[in-house]
Amino acid sequence: MSSKNYNGQPPKYINDFSKALANEVRILLDEVGKLRDERRALQFEIAELMAVKSKHGAGGEYSPDWRPKPQPDDPPALPAPPAPEEEGAPPPPTRPAWRVVHKRPERKIKAPPTPKALPAPVPAPAEPRPNLPAWAQWRPNPALAPAPVNAPSMPSSPPPRSGLFGV
Repeated sequence: MSSKNYNGQPPKYINDFSKALANEVRILLDEVGKLRDERRALQFEIAELMAVKSKHGAGGEYSPDWRPKPQPDDPPALPAPPAPEEEGAPPPPTRPAWRVVHKRPERKIKAPPTPKALPAPVPAPAEPRPNLPAWAQWRPNPALAPAPVNAPSMPSSPPPRSGLFGV
C-alpha cells in the first residue's frame, strides 16, 4: 500500500483520530473555562471578605476601639482606687511630676570647605537673537566642559575561546 497516493482523501484512521482529538480538546477547553470562572468568583469573594475585614479591623469604619461619646448624665468611669492594706500605715510616696532634663551640648557648625581655585569668570553672553526660541539661545559654560579621557584602545572583538564555556 502506497502512502503517497490516496486520491485527495486522507486515510479513514486519520479522520477518526482528528475527530476524537477535536472532541477531547473541546471538553478540555470547557473545563478550563469553568475553572477560570470559579477562580474569578473566588477572587471576588476574597476581595469582598478583605473589604469587610478592613472595615471591622483597626482603623476601619467599624473599629473595635471605637466608643460612643459620653453623655453628660452618665458619671465618668474611673478606675477603682486601690484599697489600702493598713489604715494606720502612711501611703507610699508618689513619684514627683518634675523631671530633670539634661541639656545637650551645643553642636559646632562646620564651616564649608573653601575652594582651592575658583574657575575663571565666564564672560556675559551676547544679547540673544530676537527670533530664536529660548532653548536655542542657551550657550554652555566653556569652563565646565568635560575634557576627553584618553582610555586605552579596546580590541574590536573578544579573543577566540576554546573548549566548553571558554575553558
